[in-house]
Amino acid sequence: MISAATASVAVVIIPLVRDHGVEYLFAATILMGVFQMIAGLLRLDLLMQYVSRSVITGFVNALAILIFMAQLPELIHVPPITYALVAGGLAIIYLLPRLTKAVPSPLVAIVILTIITIYGGIHVNTVGDMGKLPMSFPVFALPHVPLTLETLRIILPYSLTMAAVGLLESMLTAQIVDDFTDTPSNKAREMRGQGIANFFTGFLGAMGGCAMIGQSVINVKSGGSTRLSTLVAGVFLLFLLVVLNPLVARIPMPSLVAVMIMVSIGTFSWRSIKDIRRHPWQSSLVMVATVVIVVWTGNLAAGVLTGVVLSGLFFASKVKRMFIVASALSDDGRARTYKISGEIFFASADRFAEAFDFKEVLDRVVIDLSDAHFWDITGVGTLDKAVIRFRRAGTEVEVVGLNEPSAAMVERFAVHDKPIAEKLLASH
Repeated sequence: MISAATASVAVVIIPLVRDHGVEYLFAATILMGVFQMIAGLLRLDLLMQYVSRSVITGFVNALAILIFMAQLPELIHVPPITYALVAGGLAIIYLLPRLTKAVPSPLVAIVILTIITIYGGIHVNTVGDMGKLPMSFPVFALPHVPLTLETLRIILPYSLTMAAVGLLESMLTAQIVDDFTDTPSNKAREMRGQGIANFFTGFLGAMGGCAMIGQSVINVKSGGSTRLSTLVAGVFLLFLLVVLNPLVARIPMPSLVAVMIMVSIGTFSWRSIKDIRRHPWQSSLVMVATVVIVVWTGNLAAGVLTGVVLSGLFFASKVKRMFIVASALSDDGRARTYKISGEIFFASADRFAEAFDFKEVLDRVVIDLSDAHFWDITGVGTLDKAVIRFRRAGTEVEVVGLNEPSAAMVERFAVHDKPIAEKLLASH
C-alpha cells in the first residue's frame, strides 16, 4: 500500500489549523500515531469483520467517482490541446501493456507527454503551476506548543478522529489490495506501521496520513506486489523533489489527469452496476447509500459509517423475521406449551411478547426455549414480563430448554424467579 497525506484526514484538521495554528497540527499528528499503534496492539483491525462487502464496494465506487471529479478542474476552460494530450496519455496507458509490461505504462505516458510539451513548446498547466515544490529534506523538530493539559484538551479530539479515519481508510485499502493480489495481509501490523509513520511525521513538520487507494491501485496495476514497491515509491519521490525538482515542475497536468482517469476507471467496480438488480435490495441499497454519502459529503468515513449502520439494521430486521412461535394445547385444555425458535433480542422482543395469549384461562404454561437464544437484556426483560403476567393470572409457568449462554444471562439479569419480582417488574 502507498501511504501519504489524504483528503479524508485533511478534512478533519481544517478547524484545528484555522483556530490554533499549524504547530498544533504537528502535535495532533504525533498523538494520532500513538493511538494508531495502540489500536494495532489491541487488534482493532478485527472490527473490519463488521464491514460488509456492499459497504466496501460502495466505498471503492465512491472513491473512483471522487478521483474522476477531482480531475474536472483540469478539463474545464483549458486549451483544446489539453484534451488531445489526455487522450494520448490514455492511449499509451491502455495500449502499451499489449506490447510490453516491462515498464509501467502510466510512467511512460508521463515521460512522453512531458517531452512533447517541453520540446513542442506546448503551453498547458504543469505541476509547478499548482504550487511551490519542496527542494530540501524535512528537519526533525519538536512542535512549538506548550506541554500542558490544555494543549492535550485541544488536540485530543482531533487526534482520535484522525486516527480513526486514517485507520478506516487504511484497512479498506488493505482489503482492496488483498483482493487485487489474492494474498492476505497482517492488518494489525499495518495499523502499527501507520502509527509509527504518523508519530515521526509530526516531528518532521507534516500532517498525518494513511493508505491511499488510488496510488495503491496504480502500484498494484503497475506490477508492484511487495513492500519493496512502496519503499521505492517513497525514495523515488524524495529523489524527484530534491534532485529533479525543476523537471518535476514541468510535468504537464494532462499526463497526470490521464493517469488518474485510468485509476478511477480501474478502481470502479463496474460489475456492481449489473449486480444491483441481481443482489438483494438491501445489499444494493447499502452500496448505493455509501456511494451517495461519500460523494455528497466528500467524507469517506461518513459514507462507510452510514453503510455499516444500514447493514446492521437490515441484518437485525432479517434475523427478526426468522423468529418462529408454535404452541400446543394439552388434551385436557388446561395447559399450553409455547415452542420458541430464533434469536431473542431488541429487534424481536415485540414479536416474542406478542406470541403469548394472556387472556386464555390455563393452569399451566410451558415456555420451551430449546431452539432459541437470548442476546441482550431486552429479550430477558420481555421474558420476565411474560412470566410474571401469567403468574398474576394464577397460571403456573415453567421455562425450559435454555442453552448454557442464555441460561447464564437469564440467571444474571432476569427477575421473574426472584422474591422481589413484582417490585422489580415496574422498573425493568
